[in-house]
Amino acid sequence: MSFEFDPSQFDAETLAIRAGFERSQNGEHSEPMYLTSSYIFDSAEDAASRFRGEAEGPVYARYTNPTVNLFESRLAALEGGEEAVATSSGMAAILSTCMAFLSAGDEVLCSADVFGSTTGLFSKYMAKFGVKTHYLPLGDMGAWEAAANEKTKLLFLETPSNPLCRIADIRAFANLAKGVGARLAVDNCFCTPALQQPLLHGADLVIHSATKYLDGQGRTLGGAVVGTHADMAEVRAFLRTCGPTMSPFNAWVFLKGLETLSLRMERHCANAQGLAEWLSQQDEVTSVNYAGLADHPGHALAAAQQSGFGGVLSFTVKGGRESAWACINGVRWLSLTANLGDAKTTIVHPATTTHGRLSDQERDAAGITENLIRISVGLESLKDIQDDLRRGLSCILAG
Repeated sequence: MSFEFDPSQFDAETLAIRAGFERSQNGEHSEPMYLTSSYIFDSAEDAASRFRGEAEGPVYARYTNPTVNLFESRLAALEGGEEAVATSSGMAAILSTCMAFLSAGDEVLCSADVFGSTTGLFSKYMAKFGVKTHYLPLGDMGAWEAAANEKTKLLFLETPSNPLCRIADIRAFANLAKGVGARLAVDNCFCTPALQQPLLHGADLVIHSATKYLDGQGRTLGGAVVGTHADMAEVRAFLRTCGPTMSPFNAWVFLKGLETLSLRMERHCANAQGLAEWLSQQDEVTSVNYAGLADHPGHALAAAQQSGFGGVLSFTVKGGRESAWACINGVRWLSLTANLGDAKTTIVHPATTTHGRLSDQERDAAGITENLIRISVGLESLKDIQDDLRRGLSCILAG
């Protein structure tokens, strides 16, 4: 028995578990994993029709696989988009977006505080092909309006941003993009569709590193782009030719992750809120970046366009790099890793890891200081997380 899940008729929690799945003649209850590189055609005529896109059916696993397609359908339903294209990583999703929609002579407007590899992609690699990128403060709309022109083809931003948790008014950026004939792409990694749906606020494209919260347990790499059928046809065409493809196994893992996404995000948000409030009261801490705090400059905006404030925060400590490293080295069981969105709480020093390949000038523009620490708050006991961080903070005084 099959049933078409119309996304408009069901809540997100139901879509995350049921959307897109049609049982085969075997009647399997769990989504199957299709481990095959190719498919058998009914006839030479059928093969030709499928290759031309005139007939439905899988063609080659580089760009058509039933397990991957199911993950794409489910994510698109959760984001309120028409279609999604899954990729081998989050950075592959951004690369595929660039290659689909940018040409030599085009210009990109990008927020200054994005993930370090995103900056590297635009500055080092897209620049080789004649694409110019302007990096602008996320909160200075006047600067974005002044920089936008007929050459602008893509606006790219994270909200909340990594790692300073700055918030962008998605609707305002969408209006600016439409005014100059550009697309707005929003990296929704920190919030996921459980907390924020950028397409509903006017964005054209949503970018995901599925490696993070969509998986939720740090197991596999993957990414995705979500948008209209027409735009995703362009992204999928690049995927078909160049092959930064998500594997069926990884797609199956992400499907399992989506089933508990809403539940996990609720706990991530609650723990992050409690930790942010606690850090704000510690003598060794000079500032806390988390939109859930009432004094955060983006608090009201985040509350308006998100249903929760997310599970990632950052904070600065007294002193410089030595103090930040002393705190990180002083924790006992928090995971020192650059990944985020994991059930396990992770801690990292952005200036020497995630943003370490940026120039000093680029780090300064992004607000990445030597005394900044990023925490991806996991699902453990909040008290236990606080106790371990207290050990780390005490090492600053000891040093």
